Amino acid sequence: MKRVIFTGGTGKAGRHAVQHLLAKGYAVLNLDLKPLDLPGVNTLITDTSDSGAVFNALTTHFGFDGFDEGRPPRAPDAVVHFAAIPRVMIEPDNRTFVVNTVGTYNVIEAAMKLGVRKVIVASSETTYGVCFAEGDKDFHAFPLEEDYDSDPMDSYGLSKVVNEKTARAFAMRYGADIYALRIANVIEPHEYVNFPGYLANPLSRKRNAWSYIDARDLGEIVHLCLQKDGLGYQVFNAVNDTITADMPTAAFLAKYCPNTPITRPMGRDEAPLSNRKAREVLGFREAHPWQHYVKL
Repeated sequence: MKRVIFTGGTGKAGRHAVQHLLAKGYAVLNLDLKPLDLPGVNTLITDTSDSGAVFNALTTHFGFDGFDEGRPPRAPDAVVHFAAIPRVMIEPDNRTFVVNTVGTYNVIEAAMKLGVRKVIVASSETTYGVCFAEGDKDFHAFPLEEDYDSDPMDSYGLSKVVNEKTARAFAMRYGADIYALRIANVIEPHEYVNFPGYLANPLSRKRNAWSYIDARDLGEIVHLCLQKDGLGYQVFNAVNDTITADMPTAAFLAKYCPNTPITRPMGRDEAPLSNRKAREVLGFREAHPWQHYVKL
């Protein structure tokens, strides 16, 4: 059983991922500013922008039973870092950038210097530059894959690009596995009620590239990353398989993005934000396609 410290486990995406890891047999300690109401998981109130607090938190017992081991607490086997200001327009732009970039630096630095060699960090679909763009901006090309020229103009997306560079730097320096997940629009089970509206108004989903990640499938991607060793620094799109549209992908993109190049043949219903790398490298298989929950 791996001991995993999960930052931001109380958030929308984090709480589902933590529950999934717990079901897989991991021991999990949640670091967050708010407690997580999940039996079997303790929350240590931690501000990741405080480097000293992060170092301390990464060498803390997961629970009171840790005192029975007869030795001081040790660093975890892996760290999953989701803690962040989760989008723009929650706090001022400069605060969003500082909290997200400094927090990520602190978490990775502490993990590396304490001997942890597996870190999963939450990046974002916003790195592709359209989600929080000013005005109507087109994607450079489809499908959106991990070698895309990331060009966000907002503080949140920019913070995620910086975090990817931070992860790469530490992975090279320490010979560690640090995987960045470009997480698509996170959908919780109760949110599938919104999908008929998305299908009726296709352009409402352009900023999300007509793609999504079921919160439970995101937990599985995190699990697969924890199991997959030896890749060094990697970026994976964390996204479900299919486009959120009621017509095939090629026809849909020809209609709604006629001027955007298509760089390779795409599957009939492939999501424009492609998870091909996660499927081929990690072995990801979605369990929650939106069609299971939405009647056409």
